[in-house]
Amino acid sequence: MNSSLETYTLSVSERVKNEKAATALIKIVGDLFYDRNVQVVLYRQPMVDQRPSEMLQAHVHGSVMAGEVLSINDTLAMAEALRSSQVQNASVDIGRLATEWRREAGIYLHRKAFLESKLQGFTNGDNPNSEPVDVVLYGFGRIGRLVARELIAQEGRGTQLRLRAIVARGDDGLSLEKRASLLRVDSIHGHFPGTVDVDHEGKKLVINGRPVAIISASAPEEIDYLNYGIEDALLIDNTGAFRDRDALARHENCPGIAKVLLTAPGKGVPNVVFGVNQDMVDPKETIQSAASCTTNAIAPVLKVINDTFGIAQGHIETIHAYTNDQNLVDNMHKKYRRGRAAALNMVITETGAGEAVDKAIPGLGSKLTSNAIRVPVPNGSLAILKLKLERRTDRDGINAALKAAAFSGPLVQQIKYSVSPELVSSDIVGDSCCAIFDSEATLIHTDGTSAVLYVWYDNEYGYTRQVMRLAKHMAGVRRKTYY
Repeated sequence: MNSSLETYTLSVSERVKNEKAATALIKIVGDLFYDRNVQVVLYRQPMVDQRPSEMLQAHVHGSVMAGEVLSINDTLAMAEALRSSQVQNASVDIGRLATEWRREAGIYLHRKAFLESKLQGFTNGDNPNSEPVDVVLYGFGRIGRLVARELIAQEGRGTQLRLRAIVARGDDGLSLEKRASLLRVDSIHGHFPGTVDVDHEGKKLVINGRPVAIISASAPEEIDYLNYGIEDALLIDNTGAFRDRDALARHENCPGIAKVLLTAPGKGVPNVVFGVNQDMVDPKETIQSAASCTTNAIAPVLKVINDTFGIAQGHIETIHAYTNDQNLVDNMHKKYRRGRAAALNMVITETGAGEAVDKAIPGLGSKLTSNAIRVPVPNGSLAILKLKLERRTDRDGINAALKAAAFSGPLVQQIKYSVSPELVSSDIVGDSCCAIFDSEATLIHTDGTSAVLYVWYDNEYGYTRQVMRLAKHMAGVRRKTYY
């Protein structure tokens, strides 16, 4: 055997060995998720329902984040130890655990003792006596359907949130079929990974075997959710038709609804960017807003920069994918420029994201101006943050601060640190983080205080994941986390 063939054979053999280890890891991750309500992630990357090749790629990203090699054998060994532990009702970053074990193995000697030390209090989770909470989706558009997908995907044993009903106009058989079709496949986010059947007699969609009532109504007051066996539910309003407290309270006054979450900026209600300001909101507050996709993208990054260097002033320019409120071809529109063909033009429009930051980071919004340009892509947006800092730094200093925030702390689910020199908008579609920081694009003036940062975001899916995090927080069913 010549040397090149021998090298190739060894490479294939090593790859097969790693893929077999990845397959074993996937099995353990699935068992923990469905049997004990333990969600295992690898530096915030999901591990349930992944292919072996995707799992190995996640380890490449994990190695970048950890600053050292993280092998599949490292995480497999830790997963096996986690399976042997008593941990339940938790969300655990196995990449962090594997890295910490390598550094601290001499102290604990055995992984069992290591996990007992790191995961104290995780045997029953945060709320051992909590009951699953019913969810009603009011509206079934772009965000509504993505939230439905995530509710089903994250349900697991059904101990957190349960999708029980969807409210939409039209209750005939054709409407049901159309809604089922829109859930089954999406031009941007692909096929739904499961089954969606129609129960015409019961007026339900059966999603992965779960019956979900389809309720037809033109106003909230028309519905008594108790008639559907729904009690103390969280209603997620995706319509954008009800934007202030009085309007949203119409939902809350319906029998069976306990809390309301708006998937748009709201007036007179707390606007929450999860990871940034959810703990500033009174736990008794029953109506909350998840703010906008852009506010969720920029607020985590602005918080890190403001806390580390201080922000004297700045301007936010969002390069935003076109949305359903624009015209496909030139036509009448209440806002002049949005009447021009969305897929053919760059369209300047306003955004309240800069001002809205003040609701998440008090005192910062007044220092910012903002504007938006809608561009001919259907999804995947970019925020350009031009900032004047109060303390001098350099490019490495800014990148280091954001890498640290993406690696550990309260914003690890919100900020992804990218080192790719080739990152473009289509690459970030489907990313669970609401802010993907492009470290390769960071600019700073020689004065050390004038900086330009680039933050990508999936304005549909990344935002949906933030909605899910806030929904679990409001419902009181979030797992205890080790990130």
